[in-house]
Amino acid sequence: MYVVLIGAPGSGKGTQAGVLAETSGLAHVASGDLFRAAVQQGTELGRVARGYMERGELVPDEVTIAMIMERLREPDTARGVILDGFPRTVEQAQALDRALAARDQQIDLAIYLRVPTEVLLRRLSGRWICRVCQATYHEVFRPPATPGQCDACGGELSQRPDDRLETAERRLQVYFEQTLPAIEYYRRRRILVEVDGNQPIEPVAAEMLGALGQTTR
Repeated sequence: MYVVLIGAPGSGKGTQAGVLAETSGLAHVASGDLFRAAVQQGTELGRVARGYMERGELVPDEVTIAMIMERLREPDTARGVILDGFPRTVEQAQALDRALAARDQQIDLAIYLRVPTEVLLRRLSGRWICRVCQATYHEVFRPPATPGQCDACGGELSQRPDDRLETAERRLQVYFEQTLPAIEYYRRRRILVEVDGNQPIEPVAAEMLGALGQTTR
């Protein structure tokens, strides 16, 4: 069983991937984790990827695909995997399809965690971090008792550039430009299921598990 989980930054995709993996028994394969592990371990693919990253260049799709296919040879993926963070473009989706087809495998289900843009922006741009103890707060979901002050140590709260509204808007613009065509790609293949991600964690997880259950019948 091979599942692709698609969701914009701020959609809760990482959290939901973990819940779905734990409940279903499928392995959670996050492309970002693969990069970090390969670079840290100094594998051949990790050294190749690190070279691109140090030059500020995008890691080529073929390197990412090779990492994923290498990961899919590990024993814990025998029941299947949930791919988190890849593919993000039509070209990546097609390359993944070719690599899986070479092993007589295929993507069985693509789940799109749909969240309104205004909610994504609110989630992404509301984070504040204590300068002293690094405790994390959110204007909407976990506000401090006193604005601008850490509950734990009284330190000043600051906002990183990545958490500012203008940065969040740009991140989402780039994401949707890249990923909406990939969503349509899976829709045309009739394996896409859209799940309302603007809900608490439990109902979202239940919808995703329901989609998984329908696919395995």
